[in-house]
Amino acid sequence: MTFRSKLEHCWKENRSMVCVGLDPDRAKIPEHLSKDADVIYSFNKAIIDATADLVCAYKPQFAYYAGQNALGSLRKTLSYLRETYPDVPVILDVKRGDIGSTATMYAREAFDHYKADAVTVNPYMGGDTLKPFLDDAEKGVVVLCRTSNPGSVDFQDLRIQGDGRRLFEIVAEKAAKEWNYNNNVALVAGATFPEDLGCIRSIIGDIPLLVPGVGAQGGDVEAVLKHGLDSRGEGLVINSSRGILYAGRGTDFSTRAREATLLLRDQINSLR
Repeated sequence: MTFRSKLEHCWKENRSMVCVGLDPDRAKIPEHLSKDADVIYSFNKAIIDATADLVCAYKPQFAYYAGQNALGSLRKTLSYLRETYPDVPVILDVKRGDIGSTATMYAREAFDHYKADAVTVNPYMGGDTLKPFLDDAEKGVVVLCRTSNPGSVDFQDLRIQGDGRRLFEIVAEKAAKEWNYNNNVALVAGATFPEDLGCIRSIIGDIPLLVPGVGAQGGDVEAVLKHGLDSRGEGLVINSSRGILYAGRGTDFSTRAREATLLLRDQINSLR
């Protein structure tokens, strides 16, 4: 199955547009797991088993593994997902962007080594740096467009001289008209800027949107749905990381994570 077909399957089968961000922080992992041989993997596995029927995707953030010398834990987590929940797509969040020859190696890292279903990329250096990712029609390419952090306005909001549009609008148009030749593009559009999310949706049609910023960053679910749903009432991958991973800090942490995921899924469905 392609990334897009997996995503559409989970939207329907799990009735969910929730993506769980697998961003484990050793300092926040429940104490009772500290004696496990691989604490991060044990934590991830418990979260996955508790939520797999309630999500449309998982999104491990690469830095949480590289920064904690835990790339082995990432590989084990991805292998477990492939073997146990093969229909749930995995988005490797690495935000890669470099010249073509280097991008080819980054694509190989994400798709061949880690075997992710999709990868996040930074389009700042231009379309040729995305091509090695885009050429693999089976895989998803999630392009940064309007990110959820406050500093995104420094550049993404800039009006282009002689054009008048903002930079993120041009990225959205290029994604829809030039980069989506394999129907495998998605875009990042933050929940913290819902009106801009709606602007992006008007440009890209039914291309999927990965929406960070719900929960700890303060994004409003109702506003996201109002502005972001596609023509079929779907099209969103609404990410929550801390709000689900650390919903509980005791021995029942996975139960609490399931409850938080179910609450978010049902909130989204009630507002669709």
